[in-house]
Amino acid sequence: MRRYLFFVNQPYSYSILRPLQDEIRRRGDEAAWFVAGCSTAPLRPDERRLKTVGEVMEYKADATFVPGDWVPYFFPGIKVEVFHGMARNKRGHNSEDESDHYRIRGWFDLYCTHAEKDTAKFSELAREHGHFAVAHTGWPKLDPLLSQGVAGKRPREAGELPVVFYASTFSRSVTSAPDLVDKIGELAASGRWKFIVTLHPKMDPAVVERYRGLAGENLRFIESDVDLLPVLPEADVMLCDTSSIMFEFMFLDRPVVTFKTRMPGPYLIDVERVDEVEPALQRALEYPQELMDATRALCRDLHSYHDGQSSQRVLDAVEDFLVNRQAGLRKKPLNLLRKLKVRRRLRRELRKM
Repeated sequence: MRRYLFFVNQPYSYSILRPLQDEIRRRGDEAAWFVAGCSTAPLRPDERRLKTVGEVMEYKADATFVPGDWVPYFFPGIKVEVFHGMARNKRGHNSEDESDHYRIRGWFDLYCTHAEKDTAKFSELAREHGHFAVAHTGWPKLDPLLSQGVAGKRPREAGELPVVFYASTFSRSVTSAPDLVDKIGELAASGRWKFIVTLHPKMDPAVVERYRGLAGENLRFIESDVDLLPVLPEADVMLCDTSSIMFEFMFLDRPVVTFKTRMPGPYLIDVERVDEVEPALQRALEYPQELMDATRALCRDLHSYHDGQSSQRVLDAVEDFLVNRQAGLRKKPLNLLRKLKVRRRLRRELRKM
């Protein structure tokens, strides 16, 4: 029986790792969680939490899954990067953002990639560095979305209001939340639309309170620590800015409207003025052919698999690595300074708990 550990440092990690947990349990193996630096409130009663580094060392996991860019290097077992988003979920698509996605820090033994482009890039880096392997698996987070069979237009009864899922990132330079709060409140009050609203956990608390205050018959506010994936299919269209959640929504084969996005493209209806928001939402509900064709093309480019079985591929890749691939790799770089920084960071993150 295999033992697996989930290393959680951000709230979004829970929804990425739970499909893996489901597959681990289906196979009769064990999974445990170690949380450092964010709330443990999302943990469920049936999920095992390791509270101390000592407990982690005693647990002796065969592999630790990480949806981030760091992990305590001294934890037992191999370290598996599953990523917190897809390769293009970066502000502005610029080369600096992309280079950060492909930065090799020396922590991971296995990179589980999502699409042909990032697989090719990481495979090239693996040949160059020699101390890690790459497997083209897909992203576990998308498994529930892709396996539900809910893609395409949401069935609406006669007279039922269209539902808009609004999500915004927190960075002041790109967030649309302060600009759109009055408009969203107006549209919800008009009786023409229903809204589901969520904001980034790092959003300005004053802005969050303004949106909370809009909650009512036609607007549901969802707190940032809630798993959003089960909620996405309830919406007909997404309104967003530069938050990576818009890419996840696109896998429902539904349109996205953005406000002053930093990631423009033919797969979005982007507007620059507040008074353009409602006409853009109305246009999106028509599912323009060019828009949807571009959306589908982007989804194929971002993620190779649409079968909802990426968690199975990840665990198969880990097993293959442990049995067949691990022995042929070089030792990781010594990285003494980075290791010291990781120990300090872990202590800092645990103090936040």
